[in-house]
Amino acid sequence: MGQSYLNILSKEGVFIGNVTFEPGCRNNWHIHKADKGGGQILLCTSGKGWYQEAGKPAQALKAGDVVKIPAGVKHWHGAAKDSWFAHLAVEVPGENTSNEWLEPVSDEEYASLD
Repeated sequence: MGQSYLNILSKEGVFIGNVTFEPGCRNNWHIHKADKGGGQILLCTSGKGWYQEAGKPAQALKAGDVVKIPAGVKHWHGAAKDSWFAHLAVEVPGENTSNEWLEPVSDEEYASLD
């Protein structure tokens, strides 16, 4: 599944991480939780990738795309099979925020993306 690399750019006020995925790498399904506010914003900076919310079709991503993920939404993101992919992950401030990491995206699900 490849490797991903995290370079933390800010922990003060707003958490911002520069995340780079090797081709074919994706994170597990996960949920950003918060009692109020929260969620995540992805600012795509290079390469080609994917974003998918549970129960919805996957969305292709490229440099310049912005994805706003509300708190409580199960989702995953990562690189396309044939491309590196990088995005800035901005954690939206909120009350009692946390991340819940879930099951991997299956190889079958991922292989079906074009």
